[in-house]
Order: sequence, then structure tokens, then C-alpha cells
Amino acid sequence: MSDKRKIAEAAIARLSTYNQVLNELDREEVEIISSDELGEKAGYSAAQIRKDLSYFGEFGKAGRGYYVKDLKETISQILGIDRTWNVALVGAGNLGSALLAYSGFRERGFKIVAVFDDDLRKIGKKWENVILQDISEMPEKIKEHNVQIGIIAVPAGAAQQVADMLVFGGIRAILNFAPARIVVPKGVELRTANLSRELECLSYFLTNVAAATTEALGKEKVANGEEDKASENYPRRRIK
Repeated sequence: MSDKRKIAEAAIARLSTYNQVLNELDREEVEIISSDELGEKAGYSAAQIRKDLSYFGEFGKAGRGYYVKDLKETISQILGIDRTWNVALVGAGNLGSALLAYSGFRERGFKIVAVFDDDLRKIGKKWENVILQDISEMPEKIKEHNVQIGIIAVPAGAAQQVADMLVFGGIRAILNFAPARIVVPKGVELRTANLSRELECLSYFLTNVAAATTEALGKEKVANGEEDKASENYPRRRIK
């Protein structure tokens, strides 16, 4: 993998954020925006925005900024969301059902055209206008529906097998929601959305960082005598 591709990959998430901001600006009929203004709305520096965009060409005009509609369309082309991608969802449990019902996928050009599961009670039923199909038929149905992206929403123990079936069916891009490490062959792009890991990061913050900050603030207030003042000013109520 080249250094340029590595840099581009690191900027993809930021490009997606820029694109969402530009979509909102376009709806508000804003015509031109500077890198400083775009950075303020997106949460990044103007320098970061200029650097990210420079990987893909030259944009905007010096002294004026970026034309919102043009930049939005260009970033959409870079991200590949100027077209519709057919998606196969594997797993029709609680998470799978929520993903299928999420309208944000369709709005961004990702259309779930096939859903697979091994639960005989669900197979053959229509969910969100998509008929749930037997997972054993997945490789053939993937080709039939011209699927380009696979989403894994099955228990961890079945995730690798599902990934293998997706790859066998010709899928080269997979989004995994299962809390499992999956191995795919070279040439297949795998992204894992580990919700448990993100929650654990939050619990670490609350347990360590936030607790330490609260303790430090408490000591500072005691040192400054603020805690006693706050106690004096606190309204007292009679308990009946």
C-alpha cells in the first residue's frame, strides 16, 4: 500500500464530515464558504481541510473560498456516494432489524437489497420491503442482486463463517458489527464497528479521566474555600 493511499484513508472520515456539513449548507442555499468557516462547522482546522482536499486535487479560489455545491459534488464522487450501492445484510436479529430500518443508509446511497438469516421462522417474510432469505443461498443471491457491500450483524461465533461466505459470493467490501476478529483475504476491505469497545472506552473515561478531573476540582475548591461557601449558599429545606 502506498503512502498516498494511507494518507487518503486517514482522511476519509473527515471527508465524510465535510460532505455532511456541505449538504446542510447547500440546503440552506449557502453558495460560498471559506476553509475557516467550513473548519469551524466541521470541527477541524482550516489547514487540515486544505491538506485533506489537496490529496485529491485543487479546490476553491484564493481569496473567495469554496463553492458549496461544487465541493459537495466533488467529495461525493471521491467517496463514491454519487451512485447507489447494493448492500446485503446478514443477520435479522435486533441489531439487523435496526440497521434495515435505518433510513440514513438509503439517503447516502446504500440500498439494502437482500437480507439473510438461518432462522426458519423468519425466512420468506418481508422486512422493510425486502424478503428475508436463507443464508445457505447467500453466494448465489449476492450475484443475482448485484451486491457490492456486505454487512455482518450475527453473533461473534458465526461472524468468520459469514465473512467467508460473503467473500465466496464475490463481496470485496464488508462492514462488521459482530464483536469478533475477522480475517479476510487480500483485496477485501473490512471495517469493524465494535460498539462494545466504544462503550468500554467511555467507561474508562468515566472511571479514570473524569473521576480524576472531578477529584482535582474538588481539592481546588477546598483549597480556595469555595466548598464551604457553596454549602452556606445552598438553600435548606425543612423535611416534613
